[in-house]
Amino acid sequence: MEELIAKRYVKALLSVIGTEEKAKTAELLEGIAAAMGEAKVKQIIDSPIVSGNDKVELLIASLGQDADNKLVNFIKVIGEKKRLDLIPAISKVMNALIQKESNMYEGVIKSRTQLDEASIENLEATMNRYTGSQIKLKQVESDLDGLRVSVDDLGIEVNFSKERVKDQLIDFIKKSL
Repeated sequence: MEELIAKRYVKALLSVIGTEEKAKTAELLEGIAAAMGEAKVKQIIDSPIVSGNDKVELLIASLGQDADNKLVNFIKVIGEKKRLDLIPAISKVMNALIQKESNMYEGVIKSRTQLDEASIENLEATMNRYTGSQIKLKQVESDLDGLRVSVDDLGIEVNFSKERVKDQLIDFIKKSL
């Protein structure tokens, strides 16, 4: 439900900003969304004691002096409608829309061991051929005994687990006997 409402706000925002302003606006919204993920900021935004105007002014002040008037007005409107908590969802929807328009996506590689740059580039090239999109992968360490590549905005997840391969090999041997 939250995502549907966020899509409407993104559509409204994109109707007033230019094409060249999309990336900057998305970056600023992403920064606000990241700040809203911190406990102190979230506590202020969720607090019924702090007035709506103070919350809006706090977010506008975080944009700095050179903030675009359209984005400032957008935040004011969201504040008036008591929807400031939607900013992370709005940021996520806007980033997904920009990625879709540019056909460039970001993905994550999760693995216990660090992959070298050539292996990551090989995975990117394979994913590019498979999807027809430009995919940039970044690696995150995890306790996974294998490799997981995911591109959330495309709904792609590839998982290679040593345990799974071992189980499949044992099942194959059992069936062949």
